Amino acid sequence: MKRVRLEIDEVQIHRPKKRWKLYFVVLAEHPTDSDKMIMTTLPQHPFKLSKKHNNSFQFDTNESGSEGLFVLSRELADDRELNVHLYLRHTRESTRDLGAVLKDVESGIGGDSFGIVTDIVGTTIVPWLVIAKKAVPLIGRILSKLPDRDFGFLSAFERFGSEFEQTYEIDREKKFSGDASLVYSWSIDE
Repeated sequence: MKRVRLEIDEVQIHRPKKRWKLYFVVLAEHPTDSDKMIMTTLPQHPFKLSKKHNNSFQFDTNESGSEGLFVLSRELADDRELNVHLYLRHTRESTRDLGAVLKDVESGIGGDSFGIVTDIVGTTIVPWLVIAKKAVPLIGRILSKLPDRDFGFLSAFERFGSEFEQTYEIDREKKFSGDASLVYSWSIDE
């Protein structure tokens, strides 16, 4: 069975400030239940950008064997599509408990939460919150109430078409709805 893999390669901030503590909130389709989604924060601690980064952070390098920030790996669905939403956030706290973000979302959606799981999309230590698909419209509102700065949302939805038969990995570049952009890559493994 073919597996798809998503990695984040580079994030670029389009603001004059040069110091950031960033993290991603990832919302993806549940691998086995079409009525559910899964959500996590990455990495487990915010990564820092300083003046030397010039508002850009590379997770992937040109070195042999280098990979980006691993997001997920799962079996390719029969319809050859996968819907993933990415949110970029900046915290001013020096030690931000990103697990608290999942707890805030869990309490905000109440009965539409099905608890925290691990080892669901190729990650054994990353906790994922399982939520009902009907609760997805509430996520943005819950995140907006957190004290962290919102750099917006982007859709990493992918239809795995014939272009993936010619190329192992395809890079995509998109802008968040706020002042940032992202380079991420989708690949298919046999």
